[in-house]
Amino acid sequence: MKISEIKNILKQLKEVSFILPNGSHVPPHFHITELGIISKEYIDCGGTIREDKTANFQLWTADDLDHRIEPEKIIDIIDIAENSIGLGDLEVEVEYQTETIGKYGLEFVEGTFHLSSTQTDCLAKDKCGITEKPELPSDTSSCCSPTTGCC
Repeated sequence: MKISEIKNILKQLKEVSFILPNGSHVPPHFHITELGIISKEYIDCGGTIREDKTANFQLWTADDLDHRIEPEKIIDIIDIAENSIGLGDLEVEVEYQTETIGKYGLEFVEGTFHLSSTQTDCLAKDKCGITEKPELPSDTSSCCSPTTGCC
């Protein structure tokens, strides 16, 4: 989801809520403690130099249970970031503290923002000789044996 999509959605909402990938809700008294640009320059395992740039929202909850951030306030934060740090219409990622700081994608489904799981991937499969990631057997109740394909 891009910044422009979030702003358009927020203009139509009366309240903002987030759901984690496991179905639990981010407490409604969350804060947006940061909105920034994450720029990453790196080399993949195949030797290709790559660059990514994303907008990063950091959600945080505290003990102030009466705190509620309104959609208009989030739009104000985005507007300030657009004007002060040159936040463009970037793809959005969200950081939220669970067992550790989690990094999530963002989707909007039936009136609620959903934090979506992100995954690592090999970006140079052709150079690494990787064809497909093997699927684990769906029956994980039995012990792993050489015939199950999981060892």
